[in-house]
Amino acid sequence: MWTIIVQIFPYAIAFTVPLLITSLGGLFSERSGVVNIGLEGLMVMGSFIAAYTISVLYPVLGDSAVWAGLALAMIGGALFSLLHAFASINLNADQVISGTAINMIAGAITVYFARTITGSGNIHIVSGLGRWDVPLLHRIPVIGSLLFTQTYGTTWLVLAILLLSWYLIYKTPFGLRLRSCGEHPHAADAAGINVFAIRYIGVMVSGAFAGLGGAVILVTYSGEFNGSVAGLGFLALASLIFGQWKPLGILGATFFFGFASTLANVSQVIPELARIPGFILKAFPYVVTLGALILFSKSSQAPRAAGQPFSHDKR
Repeated sequence: MWTIIVQIFPYAIAFTVPLLITSLGGLFSERSGVVNIGLEGLMVMGSFIAAYTISVLYPVLGDSAVWAGLALAMIGGALFSLLHAFASINLNADQVISGTAINMIAGAITVYFARTITGSGNIHIVSGLGRWDVPLLHRIPVIGSLLFTQTYGTTWLVLAILLLSWYLIYKTPFGLRLRSCGEHPHAADAAGINVFAIRYIGVMVSGAFAGLGGAVILVTYSGEFNGSVAGLGFLALASLIFGQWKPLGILGATFFFGFASTLANVSQVIPELARIPGFILKAFPYVVTLGALILFSKSSQAPRAAGQPFSHDKR
């Protein structure tokens, strides 16, 4: 059994990382008071921008084009999320409907542009990120073979963003303002905080992180843009709820989903797991999440004002 865990652990981490960064994006948005179910569409947009950037720049920049694609995916995701921010914050539109529109628009427009560019709707990248062993650390018994062997650079980038996010949210004045806008926006406004600006920042951060999540999928295990991220944006939302809107809780939730999903995907080629029906393994993480949500619904720590429009004239 230990051999199986060691074999699939790097793949579980690779699946977890885009979920983690996208869930962190949703955390910033919802902590500011804006529900963003458009994470799926923002991931698709990030995947498209990264694929196009890498395909154009690779002949010039080589492997550096991959990192350029990741950076532009973040910028493009942040800019595209302004549509959701404007509708939700300025127009007081229903945030669920606005997020749904983002998902539909992103899927349609990226496939249209991809067909215009390639004629097929798919954009294949020549090269993604390579795996590497962390020097010295990969020799540590047990932990080394699990955490520091065959890793991607994006894994460490996202973990650094996770730590920075925790620090920003809980240890800085900005984090206090962000949380206050998601809990008591009118009290925050009375204290002189620009609720509109904070919510715009929260939504744009969610767009940047979701765009990075879609790009990470592309450059690690996908290798091709096809207009979909297989529902990982919605899985990131589930992880956000399961993790109780806390950075470390989200880390645990996304790893649980990542490991369980990887286990289900490789079950048919592992004799010990092939005895279990595949649909049971694939449904397991979702069933557990539903059960957890039911059990802890009364103690849920969702931001109180998440999804509620804010207006200066309502005190």
